[in-house]
Amino acid sequence: MTDLLVRGALVAVPAGEVAADVAIAGGMIAAIGPGLEAGGAEVVEAAGLVVLPGVVDIHVHLDDPGRAEWEGFATGTRALAAGGTTTCVDMPLNALPPTIDGESFDLKARAAQGVAHVDVALWGGLVPGDLDRLDELAERGVVGFKAFMSDSGTPEFQAADDLTLLEGMARAARLGLPVAVHAESNELTGRLAARAAALGRTSMRDYLSSRPVIAELEAIGRALAFAAETGCALHVVHVSTGRGIALIAAARGRGVDVTCETCPHYLVLGEDDAVALGAIAKCAPPLRPAADVAALWNELAAGRIDLVASDHAPCPPERKQGADMLRAWGGISGAQTVLALLWDAGVAGARLAPADLARLLSAAPAGRVGLGPAKGRLEVGADADLVLVDPAGEWLVAREGLHDRHRLSPFAGRTLRGRVVRTILRGRTVALDGRPVGKPTGRVVRRAP
Repeated sequence: MTDLLVRGALVAVPAGEVAADVAIAGGMIAAIGPGLEAGGAEVVEAAGLVVLPGVVDIHVHLDDPGRAEWEGFATGTRALAAGGTTTCVDMPLNALPPTIDGESFDLKARAAQGVAHVDVALWGGLVPGDLDRLDELAERGVVGFKAFMSDSGTPEFQAADDLTLLEGMARAARLGLPVAVHAESNELTGRLAARAAALGRTSMRDYLSSRPVIAELEAIGRALAFAAETGCALHVVHVSTGRGIALIAAARGRGVDVTCETCPHYLVLGEDDAVALGAIAKCAPPLRPAADVAALWNELAAGRIDLVASDHAPCPPERKQGADMLRAWGGISGAQTVLALLWDAGVAGARLAPADLARLLSAAPAGRVGLGPAKGRLEVGADADLVLVDPAGEWLVAREGLHDRHRLSPFAGRTLRGRVVRTILRGRTVALDGRPVGKPTGRVVRRAP
C-alpha cells in the first residue's frame, strides 16, 4: 500500500528528466511512472518541481563526539537536511577521540543515534600506528579510510607518512575498502608556511602562496603510484585544479582504480574571493585563480570529475578571527548549500542538467563508498530519499536561514536560483522550505560486507 505519492513532478533519472509520479511504501520507492494511483496515501503535489535523489554527501566534518561545540550531529544534520542531503559520511579526524579504531567508531555511532536528521555513515582513519585497527573499523562497517598527506590541523590525527600510506593502502586493498586522501605535499606546504611566518608574511595572499598547485599535484601523483602498486581503490578528495583532475584521469586510463571529488567552493569562489572575504573563505587546498576555476568546470562538463561533496568543515567563530591567515582555521562551512550552489551555477547556468546533479551528488558518491544501490538512486526498491527543487524559485543565503551551529558561510548574501522545497528521508519529510521538521529519524548506516 502506498504511503506517500509525489505527483506531477519532473523526475531526474539517469537518461534525463521525465514527467512522472513517485510512489513510496514502507520507506522505499515502490513505483515511478505517470498517473499512479494514490489510494489513501498522502499526496505531495509537485507540478513545476524537479525530483532528485537525496544528496549523498560523502565528505563532512561533524566533530562529534568531543568537539560538538564546533558542530555536532544534531546541528550539522539539520543543515544537511535543509539543503537536500539525506545521507552523509562523516570524516574521522575532528572528533575526540578520532575514529581510528573499533572503540572510537562505537563512540561516534552512539553520538549520532537519536539526534541525526539524516542517515550517517562513517569513514575510518588511516594514521601511523597499528594497521590491525583498520580491520576493526572494517568489521564495524566504515565506508573506507581517510588519510592526510599533510598536517591535518588537529594533533590527534597525524598525517600518514609514505610507509604508513603504502602499507595502509595494501591493507585496505585486502579489506576491499577505498582510501581517501587529502593530497598536499607536507614537505612543500610546511616549509613554505614556516618561511612565510618567519618573515611576518601572514596575509591571505601569503597563505595562498604557501599552498601552491604543485604541492597538490605532487601528492596526487604519489598517491596514484601507491594505489597502482597496491591495487587499492583510491579516492582523492577536494581536488582544486584541472591539472589534478587530468593526472587522475590519466591514471584511470592506465587501469588505476581511482575517483575524485571537487567541492562547490572551488567551482564558485576563487582566490580574489578569499582575499576579499578573509578567514571565512580559508580552506586547504586553497581557493585558486580564475583560470583554475574555469578548468574545473571544463573537467566537470567532460565527465572527468566523479562527484561533488561539501567538505563542510566548521569551527568556532574565534578560530576565523584575526588578520593572521596562517593561523586561522582552514575549513569552509557548506553543509546546507551544496545542492543550491550546483543548481545555481550548473543547471541555471546552463552548464549541467538535473540528471548530472543526480549523478554527481547522489549516485556516484553512494556507489563509491558502498552505499548503493539503496542510496543515491531514484529506482524501485531504493530507499525513498528524495529532494524536491523549484527551478523557478530563488534563495537568498542569509545567516538566519542557515541551520549549522555557527552559520559562518562564505556564500551569505548570494541569491541562488533553484530552491530546495522538500527533503524526504525514507518516505518521511525531514525538511520543508529550508527548515528541518519533525523529530530526528536518521540512522547510522554501514557499508555492506
